[in-house]
Amino acid sequence: MNRKNDGRDDGNNEKWTEDTWDGPDAWLASEFETQPQDRQPDSRTVLIALAVVMTVLLSIGVTGMWYLRQVNPPDSVTSGKPVATNFTVNPGDSLISVSKRLEQEGFIVNASVFRWYVDRKGGVDLQPGYFALVKHEHIGNIMKKLNKSPSITFTKVTFPEGFTIKQIAQRIEDKTTRISAQSFYDAMTNELLTSEYFPKDLASLELVPYRFEGLLFPDTYQISGDESAASVVDRMLRLMERVGNQEGISDAQSKVGKSPYQVMIIASIIEREAKLEIDRGKISRVIYNRLERRMPLQIDATLYYNSPENASFTELKAIDSPYNSYLYKGLPPTPIASPGRAAIRAALNPAPNPEFSDKMCTGIKKSQNCAYLFYVLSDANGGHTFAATEQDHAINVENSRAGGFLP
Repeated sequence: MNRKNDGRDDGNNEKWTEDTWDGPDAWLASEFETQPQDRQPDSRTVLIALAVVMTVLLSIGVTGMWYLRQVNPPDSVTSGKPVATNFTVNPGDSLISVSKRLEQEGFIVNASVFRWYVDRKGGVDLQPGYFALVKHEHIGNIMKKLNKSPSITFTKVTFPEGFTIKQIAQRIEDKTTRISAQSFYDAMTNELLTSEYFPKDLASLELVPYRFEGLLFPDTYQISGDESAASVVDRMLRLMERVGNQEGISDAQSKVGKSPYQVMIIASIIEREAKLEIDRGKISRVIYNRLERRMPLQIDATLYYNSPENASFTELKAIDSPYNSYLYKGLPPTPIASPGRAAIRAALNPAPNPEFSDKMCTGIKKSQNCAYLFYVLSDANGGHTFAATEQDHAINVENSRAGGFLP
């Protein structure tokens, strides 16, 4: 029988010979060892890496070119005599507001880049005034000019609500160095100037003192040293149009049955008569009620418009003038002053008439309308007392005289 080798030494086996695979270093050279391999970069990987690098470089280049075009536009003046244009920095302007207007008016290409540039160059100290800037010049030059004193400065002139053309003209002569009252009057005849609120029949303005009376918005204006009277008038006309349209004067006919120009006349009367906000709407209602009933307005403020100086009230009531609302029914031919926003709003939104439960309606039949028809100055703050009947109004007048509010 043949015996299998079971690992026991039976004395007949040959001596064990150590194999190279049995040594401690056998695994180092075995086929199971992970041998380092020399790998060559994949061509696709190389192409991707190159593409990424080229894209980054191209982006940097494009961004740089774009930035340079914002800082120094390609159409900037590099030769010849540059043409300067006045740019206005207004009181209260910030870097943000100035940069936006610089872009809008074509001086710079990008407002954001301008602000970024200025911030990194130490900022700019803005002063109100006119600055002679060249459009699309290097923004560093623009920044440098804005950091200097303006070439032309402003004069701040305030025209209060209720001012007439005469008062506006005198104020501007007193406050500025180049605009006289006469030049301001002359601007009233400038055919290039107009207002969208003018009546359709311009012939009605031929006999009036100043055709722009009541159409110049009362406000505080910054007037430059080289600005003309016509320029100031135009700015005041445009601002009045803007405010009037904001208040809805374009819908005047449907709201109160009057033209925009008639509303401006009513607003000017309210401006001259009302001192308190609470009275404006009621005075407005008195005017509309009396016009509706074809009653003369009998409003003192119209008497004093363009009237002789030092004339007594009795003398004024006797003057034959279209502004004498004691003699003539209806509205005067023009506004009598420059109304502010509140007066325009009141002219477009008269207060409702009193309810029958109001004590001023006592004695009035329900078949009749209880309406505001009269008012009189009644306190030191400029407040008025209103009445629906002539009898009550007479009592209110006596009380005002007793209180020292009427002569």
